[in-house]
Amino acid sequence: MSSSALDAPRFPVWRYAGRLVPLAVLWAVLVGLLAWLLATRANWGEESDRADVREWIDNTRVFRKTLAELVKEYVDLLHVENRGPDHGDRVKNKRAEIEEHMRAMVEPTRMYAGQLPLFPNVYSLEIEFAGVTGGDARPVEPVVWTSPKPRPGGSAKAQLRTLEFAPPLDRPSARARVRCVYQLHSFNRMQKQQDEFRFWQTIATGVLVPTTLLAVFVVGRFVRREQARELEKWRAAAEAEHRERDLLAAQVERELIERSLLEARVKQQELERSSEELGRKLLEQELAAAKLTNRAAEAEREALEMKSQLYASIGIMAGSYAHNIKNLLVRPNDLITRCMEAAGNTEQHGMLEEVKSTLGTVTERLQQILRTVRRDPANAEVTQVDVYALFRETQRTWTEMGRDKWKLAVTAVVPPGAALVTGDLSHMQQAVENLVFNARDATFEMRNYLRDEAKRETDPTARRHKLLAAASWKGEIHLAAHRDGEYVVLEVRDNGIGMTDEVRRNCLKTHFTTKRDNALYEGYSAGMGLGLSFVAMVLEHHGGSLEIESAPLRGTTFHVRFPCVES
Repeated sequence: MSSSALDAPRFPVWRYAGRLVPLAVLWAVLVGLLAWLLATRANWGEESDRADVREWIDNTRVFRKTLAELVKEYVDLLHVENRGPDHGDRVKNKRAEIEEHMRAMVEPTRMYAGQLPLFPNVYSLEIEFAGVTGGDARPVEPVVWTSPKPRPGGSAKAQLRTLEFAPPLDRPSARARVRCVYQLHSFNRMQKQQDEFRFWQTIATGVLVPTTLLAVFVVGRFVRREQARELEKWRAAAEAEHRERDLLAAQVERELIERSLLEARVKQQELERSSEELGRKLLEQELAAAKLTNRAAEAEREALEMKSQLYASIGIMAGSYAHNIKNLLVRPNDLITRCMEAAGNTEQHGMLEEVKSTLGTVTERLQQILRTVRRDPANAEVTQVDVYALFRETQRTWTEMGRDKWKLAVTAVVPPGAALVTGDLSHMQQAVENLVFNARDATFEMRNYLRDEAKRETDPTARRHKLLAAASWKGEIHLAAHRDGEYVVLEVRDNGIGMTDEVRRNCLKTHFTTKRDNALYEGYSAGMGLGLSFVAMVLEHHGGSLEIESAPLRGTTFHVRFPCVES
């Protein structure tokens, strides 16, 4: 038998813990009973004293009323609804009555302190109020009586007791608390109580120690007996296992010889199977690669179809709008022509000429917009575009409109000269104007925000100042351009409402808008979520990039970067 077989197993003590539960429960009950008896014996005297002091406070009637009744009358008087002209004097008189009642209660105990053993030495008697207010809506001050005799110090300080209780007021929101600091027993009686406590504590220790030793002895004897039984069972099982092991050894040797023969055959079969598995895996990998290629091509085709459908929808919608507007402009043009013929060479003729020129510009602008939105940015008409000139033209086009109609300033800082970029002029012009329109809407939202904040102000003076400040607030759109190495950077900055982090992450997605249910400016419809997505599409097909800096109520800056063409 090997040395490992002779190693005895560890005794499972917890297996027999259930058998020891009754003994442990009996011992715990005994300890708890003794502890309860000691605590009851130690606190009986103090609880009796507290009951005596409470009965003295509750039942003492100086003015034919107890202290609790006087406190309730005082609180009811403070909360009475129909107050007469003498209400203040009645409240003062009731408070003085309570103070005199307290003084009459404690003066005899102070005068005969130490002469009558059952009289308490009262050091302070206080009534605190919570949820009770006076006529000036301020909290009611507590009623306090403090003994002129100083409180004991040193070891005698431990003899002081505090009694607190709340007299009934029949008012859920009002509460009162009576606090009494007193000393009832003399030192000899306190010493006697401590001696009695130590006596009973000695008795409890004398009972607990033998019972604990007896319980430990019984548990130890039980555990040793069970451990001996487990060891005998384990030895018998080990001997039987050793005999079976000897019988199996011969059979194992025979099986090893047969197994070696089978292993040789299995290895040959595994080699054949591995070669087949390798060929199958190669075929699966080729099939998976072909599927991935097909999926990528299908996804790209679907993306192109979606983009084409999007711009086809935009083109149809814009074409319908432009066609309707052009039809509406035919009649005004005809009427203006007839008015000019009738007016002759007068001042009205010049004004009508200016109106006709403006309508012609509107018609030309509609045709340009129609050509732009009907053409997919992926199929742009590539030329060399001067983005500096584009920014200057944008500033000239929208400055007057911004000042007169939008109530904002459109400014531009563009270096002299030219900056050429390869791209489609109409698409780039439309993208820049979409950024300008987005900045315009942001300033409108900021102005509305300032007005709403002013209207929510409760102070009339502060609300008037805020409304004036909101009315005088001016929106700003600033265009700037500069060279950065091989790139030209275009910036569109506003002082509008700004964007949160979530809006900044999603603002370039198609049909994403924060203005869908909010009319922006004098009949302009809410946003459709196409402006910034069109800008992103134009930049993608022009090799450009877009960076957005924004924070709520801090404005927004769009940085557009294009690769320059060497002149």
